[in-house]
Amino acid sequence: MYSDYECGSCHKTFEAGWQARENHLRSTGHHAPTFECDSCPSHFRSETARFQHMDALNHFEWECSLCNETWPTDEQRVEHEHDDHNYCSECEKTFANRNNLKMHLNSRTHRGQQIRCPFCAGSYTTATGLTHHIETGSCPKAAGLTRDTLYKAVRSRDPGGLITKNLIGWHGSTQYEANDRSYNWNRQRWECYLCHHLFGSLASLNQHLNSPAHQKALYHCPNRSCGKEFTTLAGIVNHLESESCGCTRFDNVQRSIPGVLHGNRSIAF
Repeated sequence: MYSDYECGSCHKTFEAGWQARENHLRSTGHHAPTFECDSCPSHFRSETARFQHMDALNHFEWECSLCNETWPTDEQRVEHEHDDHNYCSECEKTFANRNNLKMHLNSRTHRGQQIRCPFCAGSYTTATGLTHHIETGSCPKAAGLTRDTLYKAVRSRDPGGLITKNLIGWHGSTQYEANDRSYNWNRQRWECYLCHHLFGSLASLNQHLNSPAHQKALYHCPNRSCGKEFTTLAGIVNHLESESCGCTRFDNVQRSIPGVLHGNRSIAF
């Protein structure tokens, strides 16, 4: 162990400390010892010995914002703060659990709007947002794409059925139309006869009936042990983004979905 910082070129020592040694290095063009500890004057003959010293004494350069743990790289420090403290150092916020932190890290605050619509060039924070934009007919440059046509397009690029269900005899979404007989006089509301939810107007009821709420599931999670099914592509994309079943990573979904929607990529995660 060394008590004073030392010049690696001329071996002069500096009782005044690190700053005095740095001034010497700048004025002479000398250099510090090659295998010097990040936190104390100790230096060694090899990187292995240096690492073992810093690991044993917690002398790495990057210190956790919440505890005295140190790490060899900033990336490892950040990972530690995420995993052990549910903490975002960039925003100086601690979250109640890992899932809340993950949602924060994947929000517009950190990711911005970097995912582009392949048709209208609109910007979205996540692949789910992009998929919902197209699937609901909101894209002005892809007005012909609906839940049904998008399913057929995705199915054609997913012959193995990784995420699409093989719906034999399926000819499209069922169309429903409620009328005056759907009014529940006792509840003073319009009632869905499929799920019995109540609505303030007939138009709202019909909008509900022709939403994906009561349509056949078109997609399934590729993780066989999960088995969840989804009526929309946005639904399964959101499920995959959540990493809840461990099937894939959030970033893999962001990279894959724009190409799938544009028709130039097979289904893979």
